[in-house]
Amino acid sequence: MEMFELREGIALAADAVRQNKLRSFLTILGVMIGVGSVIGMVSIIQGLNDSMASQIESLGSNVIYVSKFEPGIHVGRRSESERNRPDITYDDALAIAELAPAVGGVAPQNFRPEGVIIKSGRNESNSTRMFGTTVDYPAVNSAAVARGRFFTTTEDQYRAFVCVLGSDPAEALFPNTDPIGREIQAINHRFTVIGVMEEKEGFLGENPNNFIILPFGTFMRLHPQEKALWLAVQARSAGLLPAAEDQIQQVMRRRHGLRYNEENDFAVFTQQNLMRTYEAITQGIYLAMIVISSIGLMVGGVGVMNIMLVSVTERTREIGIRKAIGARRKNIVWQFLVEAMTLSGLGGILGILLGLGLGGLVNLATPLPASVSFVWIAIGFSVGVGVGLIFGIYPAYRAAGVDPIVSLRYE
Repeated sequence: MEMFELREGIALAADAVRQNKLRSFLTILGVMIGVGSVIGMVSIIQGLNDSMASQIESLGSNVIYVSKFEPGIHVGRRSESERNRPDITYDDALAIAELAPAVGGVAPQNFRPEGVIIKSGRNESNSTRMFGTTVDYPAVNSAAVARGRFFTTTEDQYRAFVCVLGSDPAEALFPNTDPIGREIQAINHRFTVIGVMEEKEGFLGENPNNFIILPFGTFMRLHPQEKALWLAVQARSAGLLPAAEDQIQQVMRRRHGLRYNEENDFAVFTQQNLMRTYEAITQGIYLAMIVISSIGLMVGGVGVMNIMLVSVTERTREIGIRKAIGARRKNIVWQFLVEAMTLSGLGGILGILLGLGLGGLVNLATPLPASVSFVWIAIGFSVGVGVGLIFGIYPAYRAAGVDPIVSLRYE
């Protein structure tokens, strides 16, 4: 019996949509916008999360980072104690490599503050990031050399004027030519290209392949004023990652002369910390998305309630006839609830299509990735149907409370 009433309710709702197309569309517009905004935003955020996770994994396995400050977006001015934190130095890197048994390699990285212009003949590469590092860089950061080789300890020690290029400047400076052994000019010096790094995927439009790497000794010879470093430290294995992190903190605390009750004046974090920081940022976006979609769903729910109240008034005589031939109160309630859920469910389906289209458009028109799981599609449809259920209760009970005698006289 209930299955028959379900089919009948859906058929009546479909017939109402066909007879009043514009009115029905305006009724479900709020539900469609609410569900569409949820699906669209989720598809973008989920795509960003997947891409961010891939980027963080590409930074290297079993990697621990040591820097002056914790990762994340800093709001407002830093405290005096934070501003007075000492820089991470090359001696810190040497101490960690020597005194932390669980550490397999340390790659200090020192960056030039602004990009440089690299030239080779008439070809140029602009805004290229320049940084110095040590021979452990490829192993620690899982950065493979595509052509040629990385520099050696001897080249670092004797401050040789050699360099390793990212894939973009290599292509810009030496199109269709092998760059290995060729000379380039940067910051008024000449360097011999000994290697080209493997190309990596970009994120949010940022190009990770536009860089030039110098031996650490060479970089410090050219930029002796740049003393603040970023350390990438690799644990000997995944199982030793917590031990390596503890040992690094102990070494750094001893070097900075911190007492047992004093907080760290440096930051030690892993890839998981980076991902949690990013997820904390996206949670704020999720909250804003929920607020925006809730407004749309509320408007849609009010529209559904309004159209169902109008439907009750228009079908007063029909309700009286159904009651006169034996329809019970729950049958009337069920009929109007099914109609309301069908109407809002249709808005949910259109909203899902709108959200998927929005995500696809963002994916095509911008560097932002977009993807959505079936779970969120199911949630979007369920929310659409749920709006009809919640906002259809009052009209349904109002219809069920109609006096059959009065209904039969209603014109």
